[in-house]
Amino acid sequence: MAWTVLVVSGVLESVWATALGESDNFRRRTATAVFAVALVASMGGLAFAMSEIPVGTAYAVWVGIGAVLTVVISVARGRASLSPVTALLLVGLIGCIVGLKVVG
Repeated sequence: MAWTVLVVSGVLESVWATALGESDNFRRRTATAVFAVALVASMGGLAFAMSEIPVGTAYAVWVGIGAVLTVVISVARGRASLSPVTALLLVGLIGCIVGLKVVG
């Protein structure tokens, strides 16, 4: 259960990071509200997961999922480009996240 919550919390990290970028310095209400709700839910899920998963592993997985998905969202929305090197580094990051789950 803790791993499922951690993965969902990592996804929510990418949601709040994207919403933060869209909030126009907290001037856009909808994006700001999405940011706030996703941030609280993401942090709450991370805290819950840390009750069963070591802190270092949980945090690394949470940040990794959030970082990868935030880049993917940015590329999908046309706000960033995906070079072969960036793609390779993202694959490496995903491999490290999976590795932490396997050894954890």
